[in-house]
Amino acid sequence: MTKHEEALRKAELSLLELSKKVSEAKHRQMWHFSPKAGWMNDPNGLIFFKGKYHIFYQFNPYGAKWSAMHWGHAISDDLVNWEHLPIALAPSESYDNHPQGGCFSGSAVDDNGVLTLIYTATTNYGDGFVQSQCIATSKDGIHFEKYEGNPVIPGPPACGSKDFRDPKVWKHHDQWYMVVGSSKDNRGKALLYQSDDLRKWQFVNVLCESRGESGTMWECPDFFEIDGKSVLMFSPMGLGDRKTVYLVGDMDYKTGKLHYQSTGEVDWGFDFYAPQSMIDDKGRRIIFAWANAWDWMPWWKDFGPTENEGWCGSLSFPRQIKLMKDGKLQFIPVDEIEKLRVSEKESVNLNVSDARRVSLPASGKTAYEMKLELDLGNSSAKQVVIELKADEEKSIKLCCDLASAEISIDRSNSDGWSTGINRCPLESAGKSKLVILVYVDRSYVEVYTDHYRTVLSSNVFSDEKATQAFICAKGGNLRGKVTCYELGAMKVTG
Repeated sequence: MTKHEEALRKAELSLLELSKKVSEAKHRQMWHFSPKAGWMNDPNGLIFFKGKYHIFYQFNPYGAKWSAMHWGHAISDDLVNWEHLPIALAPSESYDNHPQGGCFSGSAVDDNGVLTLIYTATTNYGDGFVQSQCIATSKDGIHFEKYEGNPVIPGPPACGSKDFRDPKVWKHHDQWYMVVGSSKDNRGKALLYQSDDLRKWQFVNVLCESRGESGTMWECPDFFEIDGKSVLMFSPMGLGDRKTVYLVGDMDYKTGKLHYQSTGEVDWGFDFYAPQSMIDDKGRRIIFAWANAWDWMPWWKDFGPTENEGWCGSLSFPRQIKLMKDGKLQFIPVDEIEKLRVSEKESVNLNVSDARRVSLPASGKTAYEMKLELDLGNSSAKQVVIELKADEEKSIKLCCDLASAEISIDRSNSDGWSTGINRCPLESAGKSKLVILVYVDRSYVEVYTDHYRTVLSSNVFSDEKATQAFICAKGGNLRGKVTCYELGAMKVTG
């Protein structure tokens, strides 16, 4: 048995024991993916491979706290129902065995039928923390062997720093390319590499970098092409409440530079980090993200009560990315979410007078999909407040300020754990119609508006009895329509 095989065996035994505690968890998501037990953060290695959706993820099978990272693994036929597979990667070698590091984030590619993982290894040889890029391969798509020539990129170029992690790999024509997140002089950047065979890599250029306005370190970069444009997504450190940024422009492979024309935020909520994308057999560009946040974010208090239940962390529901004519991106829940509907459509008309609090059809449901179509052309309200996961005292509040063209999410009085108010522009404020899509799970809320250009996703660890939903108009009346579906639990096996 190799050192890696032994490390995987020990991790699986720990996971088996830890899973016994999770069965009684009251905050476990119904339709957002989580591991069997333990800690989860970044999605890794998203790939559609041999007819299956594969997700890997940063994982600690020894407890519900961040520690030395492993790679968890699951597959799906439909993005809704999942099968847990054996742990794919475990810290085991001199180059990836740091007790506060391990096998960091990365990506996956299909190398002529061989599923290949590219990840950041972390260690300390006695001169400080070292991050390098490594690969592991699998012939069956389940069991992985680390490459004997690891690391394939032992360290950063001169224009990088010791922060040198989270490789995303893709193929352009007959060449492999890799973008790695890094930093220099407190300015985040993405570094571009090129290879013929995934084993020997050559540094090309700084793909793109902050000019002082985009953070001190670019974590988890993701690069892809969509409708003739190139997109770079990343999670910037040191940028306040901005967590997931995208740049849209044109890639010059001769110089290794991305020339971008537009920028945007992937998600404005509290808990959405490190999104990664894949292309599926339908040609869709799909992303997942970690549905949580780090302690360096301004609103962060703690990771909530789930640690006591033996788990911590889940993934956002998968979203399809589309490019709009103005260069902005849409983020749309995949159509497969309809498979989770367990009730007939419930629809009611809204006619809410000033300062009146009206119950919504989602009330009493633990997990649901709700669409609000607000007729602003025939309404006089200056502000609309939607309360979710409410009881007699607490709720998370979504406020649409039509006068100032702003939408905010407020969880200051939501669950006794979470804090903060996040605000962002509301592009539909001056239009005749405002559509808001709300998706609620046991401890996660996703809100979509502005034709899926504006998304706010947040954890809320409410009491299980907090299932009421309300709407209130301020400064005038509100007319519209609300439709709702109750959502059931995804099927998880393995």
